[in-house]
Amino acid sequence: MSASALVIVAVGSLVAASCALVGSFLVLRKMALLGDAISHAVLPGIVIAFLISGGRSTVSMMIGATALGVLTVFLVELSYRTRRLKEDASIGVVFPALFALGVLLISRYASAVDLDLDCVLYGEIAYAPLDVLTWGDLSLGPRALWLTGFVFLLNLSLVTLFYKELKITTFDTQLAATLGFAPTLVHYLLMSLVSVTVVGSFESVGAILVVAMLVVPPSAAYLLTQRLSTLLFLAVGLGVASALFGYLLARTLDASIAGGMAVMSGLIFLACFCFAPRHGLLARWLRHRRLGRRLAEQLLMLHLPKAGELGWELLDQRFRWAPGRLRAIARRLQERGWVEPGEAGLRLTAEGVRRLEAAGQQPLRHPLGEAPLGDSTAGAGPAPASP
Repeated sequence: MSASALVIVAVGSLVAASCALVGSFLVLRKMALLGDAISHAVLPGIVIAFLISGGRSTVSMMIGATALGVLTVFLVELSYRTRRLKEDASIGVVFPALFALGVLLISRYASAVDLDLDCVLYGEIAYAPLDVLTWGDLSLGPRALWLTGFVFLLNLSLVTLFYKELKITTFDTQLAATLGFAPTLVHYLLMSLVSVTVVGSFESVGAILVVAMLVVPPSAAYLLTQRLSTLLFLAVGLGVASALFGYLLARTLDASIAGGMAVMSGLIFLACFCFAPRHGLLARWLRHRRLGRRLAEQLLMLHLPKAGELGWELLDQRFRWAPGRLRAIARRLQERGWVEPGEAGLRLTAEGVRRLEAAGQQPLRHPLGEAPLGDSTAGAGPAPASP
């Protein structure tokens, strides 16, 4: 891999890791859409900072973006607290208005400079190795690498320093307030970090693709663990993997590098969604299948009398299962020694009776259709099986 490729992968990895650190808390707080809103709403802050400073200073743009990010959160919460709008509607009202304001400011005051919508929305990470930071006559390396590295270290330092505060305010705001923490202050600190992360990634992957890094790797990590510390490590790891394999995908297809990274993050999420050990679709299907088998086995045993046997024809009429399922269930129970074949059907073994009684269940006192007249259990059937 060439030096330019290493710079591109490093910048993409730093962006993904920075977004994963703050995006994990957005996902846990059910505020993933707010990250999307901030990534667009900071645009007027960038333009205003450019107009005031007269240049594309990174520090001034970060200050402007952070201010607009905090303003976005404040306006969303202000409209939500009126109880006239739900939170998603509040976000949908605020961020398009601020984003449109930024578009108007660019078209009116910054149309003649290199501050266009393509730069803000899409970015171009392939040019990252060409923009070199200099100190006098000394070349310090790619500017994007320094900027994204600074944002990553900032996020990592603040998340580590305020880990306890972020954790308790994320999972129990009322408890945090009772213990003397400041949930509102921590909340705005997190939103400020999101704003800084977004504007620090504009020139590399663009605002739209930052949203993917903010939400997708943390969401994939959320499917893999239930511990916050592990979730953060996994989110960063999955984000870095998205950057690396996304670059290889884009290089293979000769396509957009930032787009390849976002697509790869989506593919990684899809793999986690399907194959996560506890919350994946396959794991859930296997659990439901095992549960269905256990319930069917217990139901069959409950329909067998304590003494005597029950014929296959009567069992088929009773359950109306798919052909072969009754025999397959009976075969599994027979392998465990809980039932055994009789002359024309099935009967419980002594071990099967003990198994039912240990579970708090009682087998039928008489075979189905043979209960004496007046027996209240004749038409009612057995008690339903407990899961």
